[in-house]
Amino acid sequence: MIEGRDPPGVYAFGWKAARPNDVECSAMARTKSGSAGGISIDRFSVVLVAVAATLWASDAYFRNQLVSHLTPTQIVVAEDALITLFLLPVLVRSAHELRHLGWRGWLAVGIIAAGAQSLATILFTASFQQAATYQVFAETFVLQQTQPLIAIVLAWIILGERRRAWFWPALLVAMVGVYLVVFAQDPTAPVSALQKGRLEVGLLALGAAILWASGTVLGRFALGSISFWSMTSLRFTLALPLLVVIVLVQYGVGAFSHYRFSDFVPNLLAIALVPGLLALLLYYRALARTPASLATIAEMAYPVAATFIASAPPPWGFNQPIYGVQLVGTALLIGVIILLNLTKEKVAEAPAAATMTLAES
Repeated sequence: MIEGRDPPGVYAFGWKAARPNDVECSAMARTKSGSAGGISIDRFSVVLVAVAATLWASDAYFRNQLVSHLTPTQIVVAEDALITLFLLPVLVRSAHELRHLGWRGWLAVGIIAAGAQSLATILFTASFQQAATYQVFAETFVLQQTQPLIAIVLAWIILGERRRAWFWPALLVAMVGVYLVVFAQDPTAPVSALQKGRLEVGLLALGAAILWASGTVLGRFALGSISFWSMTSLRFTLALPLLVVIVLVQYGVGAFSHYRFSDFVPNLLAIALVPGLLALLLYYRALARTPASLATIAEMAYPVAATFIASAPPPWGFNQPIYGVQLVGTALLIGVIILLNLTKEKVAEAPAAATMTLAES
């Protein structure tokens, strides 16, 4: 729970206070000692979520070298397999933690693995490909920006998080900032794209947004029972079989013969280590001490970072120009993230350890 604050009461299918397990007690002890000793990772958790989201965007530097002969699904399954290989010993050593999950925790982790880790990428890619056919790219991107709103609603329903009144203006400023960055070249593009938009493009983009948003909220829930090491390990390990099946269904066994040694070293290995393993470990470590409604705003650093990476020269980027309004939008988002980090114990009521349950009369 947030230091110094009692958990809120029982909400409909929300949180109910639970006795902290060993993992949570250890995390709370680290937080208290860190607060007493000065700088603590927990003190900057919202900022660190944004740093992790920025690291996700770094995969563009390596992914562009692979897309000429590998599909997005083939890239994701190889990345997932490498990370699973790295984390399997960690998962074995922390197996005793998994008994704390319960069926709701396992359900949450399963949805994260199948949804946020696997299907969301496929849906977003399909939306982007459909948008390319009808030249409505802005429809995909603007509907993807609904992800924070979806996550905030899910955090309210599932976690029982409550936001203070001034949280909403901060959210609006952050969304305006991201909008200015993503649509700097033509701010009216989303309007025209939606007017001539395609239903399938919108549904696919919204589906991806829902799955990624649920990943944030359910990850916050599962971290009340297990460590960030176990959460990261389970996400990739459970997703791997599903990703393999998806590749086999889409392309057959021959899909696994397209890989080259030069794909793995350095590109796939770099994707697995930096935007994959390092970013997710940092993300879940910070998420364990951050309300989901704040974490989802910090995650908006991803599209901003991706936009600036696209300004790099080929083959790393697309040599896109940088506009002054993008710098303004970036400054707005950074300001909101810093503000929320400084006030995270006041802006949202969110218990750190609890169990989903139906409200008791």
